[in-house]
Amino acid sequence: MNLKENFLQLCFNFNNDQTFINKLWHEIEQKYSEKERHYHNLNHLETMLSELEPVKNKIVNFSNLSFSVFYHDVIYDAPSKYNEEKSAEFAATKLEQLGLNKIDITQIQEQILATKSHQKSINEDINYLLDADLSILGKDRQTYLAYTKKIRKEYLIYPDLLYKHGRKKVLQHFLELKSIFKTDYFIDKYEIQARENIEFELKNL
Repeated sequence: MNLKENFLQLCFNFNNDQTFINKLWHEIEQKYSEKERHYHNLNHLETMLSELEPVKNKIVNFSNLSFSVFYHDVIYDAPSKYNEEKSAEFAATKLEQLGLNKIDITQIQEQILATKSHQKSINEDINYLLDADLSILGKDRQTYLAYTKKIRKEYLIYPDLLYKHGRKKVLQHFLELKSIFKTDYFIDKYEIQARENIEFELKNL
């Protein structure tokens, strides 16, 4: 199932207004296709959903988590510190119109906001979302290096000196964590490779 079909099927569980649901999809498609998005684009969403599919049975509310994937980076301006808050607000407005109840909308907002600090949560659904979001860190070296180049393009507003300083801080923070990933499944799958990739990037920054 492609990304669009996945989203439409998700929405039809709450609303049968095809015109409105198509409009919601086009908004997402346009946002994630903005020209300055080199990494935080539709491919990122596809990767996250494909990473979550094998652990679907471990996730309490897969529908809510799927909405969180689609909306977690819907507002993305690299230098901004409020992307997650704006994305959560955007999602709440759209999902209320779609017909989701307040409890589910609040849960989705909490999940989106959790992608800001990436702290381990007592809520395991959030941990799966965070791990899927960071799964790129544990990919093969070639894929990882391609990702680092895309991230650099998103931050072209900053000169190398500033960018490298900020990037080093982020990478060192990951290495200082007891584990980068929060769930056993993703720790087993990606932790070792992620640490090797990060150490390699740090040496070459």
